[in-house]
Amino acid sequence: MLIAAAILAIFVYGMIAAMLGTILPDLSKRFNLTPKQNGNIAMAQAIGLIIASVSVGPLMDNQGKKVGLVLGLGLVALALFSLPKSRGYRQIMVYLLLLGLGGGTIVTGANTLVSDIGAERRAMVMNFLNLFFGLGGLATPFISANLLGRNSTRLCYLTAVLTAATLIIHFTAPIPPPTGARGFQLSQAGELLGHPALWLLALLLFLYVAAEVGVWNWLVRHLIAQGIDEKRALNILSLGFALGMLVGRVAVAPILITVSPQTVTLVAAILMAATTCLALQTRAPGVAWGAVFCAGLAMAPVFPTALAMVGNVFTVATATAMGIVITSGWIGLAVSSPVIGAIAGEDPARLKKALLVLPGLSLLMVAVNLALRAVLR
Repeated sequence: MLIAAAILAIFVYGMIAAMLGTILPDLSKRFNLTPKQNGNIAMAQAIGLIIASVSVGPLMDNQGKKVGLVLGLGLVALALFSLPKSRGYRQIMVYLLLLGLGGGTIVTGANTLVSDIGAERRAMVMNFLNLFFGLGGLATPFISANLLGRNSTRLCYLTAVLTAATLIIHFTAPIPPPTGARGFQLSQAGELLGHPALWLLALLLFLYVAAEVGVWNWLVRHLIAQGIDEKRALNILSLGFALGMLVGRVAVAPILITVSPQTVTLVAAILMAATTCLALQTRAPGVAWGAVFCAGLAMAPVFPTALAMVGNVFTVATATAMGIVITSGWIGLAVSSPVIGAIAGEDPARLKKALLVLPGLSLLMVAVNLALRAVLR
């Protein structure tokens, strides 16, 4: 039941991770938003993610994961019920900040819960959990494009109802309280913060999330700028990128039984650089779908496998360590989206140039991975 509850939570997070990129074309039309404003909206969500992840780890280590998960799901439901009532750019930013606060709490809580449950095969189990992140990410643009007529209001309400149902399940689930032995103590802060592996894992997730969320938030707008219609662009995001992540997490789970997490993330970073570069060089919808699907396959194992490495290294104050590393990932989101929006400026056609930061980030991941391998040895 605990794993099922965590799966539902991470599925909800997958849906809201794809939410902004899915509703951005509709919001941009309704409120005449520029790419720069799109980037600022994404940054507001990232700030919420950062605040939540850096603060919720000690809370859950000491008060329990149920507290964090219920709080996070409640914030997400509130944000999604409120977002359709937005009257302008500033209100959208406020609700995306709230969505980020809830999302950051959910992702830290669900991953820490499953990290504890599946300690013997942590990398495999966490990739299985995050398979449902990919499923949620697939569902959002697919439902919007094919069932809701790209109506952002109905999409928000549908996701809000699902989040509220998940909140009720977590409120009644028998999530164990903290034991005290593994809780975060202030005296441990120096040892935790002085461990080089913590900061290398944090940097790895910083680069990775900047690249992944760059695809979620900007791919549809980029494809539209290349002459691909909005419905097809949303389906490329859903049945290309999100499906690739889903398939990739299914495929990588058995591989992690025999191959080290460091090797899996190294190969993934190399493939990310190649596939994201290819995806930006074509205007043909079929080729774009294939390249984006392969990019999803490449990215699939990185986030859960990096968090599994955190769980392997930090067996005490795990939620605090995981929260620090996840926070670094959200800082990557906060930096990359405004940078992409600033490079594109007022012209959506310049997104192609701006999105070249994605393969660049992937190459930096290769260098960080090599340094991490040396430290962990």
